[in-house]
Amino acid sequence: METATETAAPATRGTMALLQPRGFCAGVVRAVDVVRLALEKLGKPVYVRKEIVHNGYVVDELAAMGAIFVEEVDEVPDGSVVIFSAHGVSPEVRRHARERGLRVIDATCPLVTKVHIELIRYVQQGYSVVLIGHRDHDEVIGTLGEAPDKVYLISTADEVGSLQVSHPERLAYLTQTTLSIDDTEEIVARLKERFPTVVSPPNEDICYATQNRQSAVKRAAPHIEVLLVVGARNSSNSNRLVEVGQKAGSKAYLVHDASDIQPHWLHGCQRIGITAGASTPEILVQQVLAYLRQNGYTQIDDIDVIHEDVRFALPVELRG
Repeated sequence: METATETAAPATRGTMALLQPRGFCAGVVRAVDVVRLALEKLGKPVYVRKEIVHNGYVVDELAAMGAIFVEEVDEVPDGSVVIFSAHGVSPEVRRHARERGLRVIDATCPLVTKVHIELIRYVQQGYSVVLIGHRDHDEVIGTLGEAPDKVYLISTADEVGSLQVSHPERLAYLTQTTLSIDDTEEIVARLKERFPTVVSPPNEDICYATQNRQSAVKRAAPHIEVLLVVGARNSSNSNRLVEVGQKAGSKAYLVHDASDIQPHWLHGCQRIGITAGASTPEILVQQVLAYLRQNGYTQIDDIDVIHEDVRFALPVELRG
C-alpha cells in the first residue's frame, strides 16, 4: 500500500510588517540608470569610480553587464568613459580626470551636490564650516575636498566641546545627507549652544529619503518585536535605520540578504518589521520575505508612512 507524502506547511508564527517607503531613493535610481544607459549608449567598457551606490548586489549586477569598477581614476585608461558615484567626488578627482582626458559622466546625487555648493558658498563668504558626518564615508571625503583648510569635521555631539575654530563669529555648519535625524539634532543643538551665531544651511541637508525611512521605522517600532534592515554593511543610511530601530525599542539587525538572518533572532517573536536602506534593491527585500514565509510568518501588513514621488534628471550626456 502506497502512502502519499506531502510537505507540511510551516506552523504559523506571526506577521510581517513591511515598511514603506523603503529601498531605492531617487538618487540611487538615477545613479544606477546612469551606468546602465552609459553601457547601452556608449558601449563597453565603461568605468565606475568606487561603488556606484553602497550595495554589493547592485555593483555585481552592473559588473555583469560590463561596467568595470575601480578605486581611483588612475586605473582608467586614457580617454575612456568614467562615471563618478552617487556619493560625489572632490575637485582634485575631477581635475585628475580632466588631465587624463577621461570622458566624465557624473552620477553624484543632486542632494549631495547641493551640500557641495553650500560649502563653496559659505567659504566664499568668509565662513569656516563645521561638517557633521562620518569620517571615512565617500560622501564626506568628497565634500571635505572642496575646501579642506576651511572645514572642521565632527561625528558626535561629544566632539563639539573640544572643537577649536579660528573665527567662531564666522562659522556655519552642514551635514552628510544620510545621518540619523535625532543624532544630528543633538549635535546641532550643542553647536548652537557653544557657538550661538553659527549659521544653519538654508535647507536641511539630510535627504528626504533618509528622513522618510527613519520616520517609518519610528512609526513601526512600537508595533514590532524585531526589525530587519536589508542593506549593505557600508551603507550609512542602512546602519542609521538599525540605530533608529534600536533606540525606538526594537531589536534591530542589518542583513545584506536572507542568508544573514539568524534563526534565534526570531525565537518567540510574533511580529517582524522589514525595511531597506536607500541603496537596497527590492529583490533582496523579497528574498527576506520569502525566508520569513518559509518560517511561518505568512501574513503581511503594510505600514505606509509617506508616498515618495521624487525624480532627478539624468546627466545631459545621457538624455534623449
